[in-house]
Amino acid sequence: MAVVRLSVLDQSPIRSGGTAAQALAESIELARHVEQLGYSRFWVEEHHGSDSFAGCSPEVLLARIAAETRNIRVGSGGVMLMHYSPYKVAENFLLLQTLYPGRIDLGVGRAPGSDGLTAQALAYGSPIGVDYFLNKLQDLRAQ
Repeated sequence: MAVVRLSVLDQSPIRSGGTAAQALAESIELARHVEQLGYSRFWVEEHHGSDSFAGCSPEVLLARIAAETRNIRVGSGGVMLMHYSPYKVAENFLLLQTLYPGRIDLGVGRAPGSDGLTAQALAYGSPIGVDYFLNKLQDLRAQ
C-alpha cells in the first residue's frame, strides 16, 4: 500500500485589515497545527514588496518555525536564487541544518518574486540576471 505524505506550502498571507506580524504568527501556528496532524513538510515562500504577503525572507521564517515545532521538515519553496550569492544561500541553509538536523529543505526558484522595480532594488547594481540562473544553481550545488 502506498503511503501518502501531506505537506503545506504557506505564503504568509496578510488578511484584509490584518498586519504582517499577524500573518507570520498565523504561519507559525499553522506549522504547529499541521505537525500535530502528522504532515511531513511545511514550506514557506519568498515574496518582496507585497502588501499581501509577509514572507520576504524564508530562511529567517524557517528558523522561527523550526524552533516552534519538533519533527516536521521545514523548507523554502523557494529562495529566489537570482537575487543572491549561491555561497550565502548555502551558508544560511547549512546553518539551519546545523541548528535543526534532518529537518531543513532548500527549494530555489528563478522568478523575481516581486515587481520589476523591487527586483532591481534586490539586484542593486549587479549585472547578473536570470540568464545566469543555471550557473548560480551549479555553484549552489557545489557548496
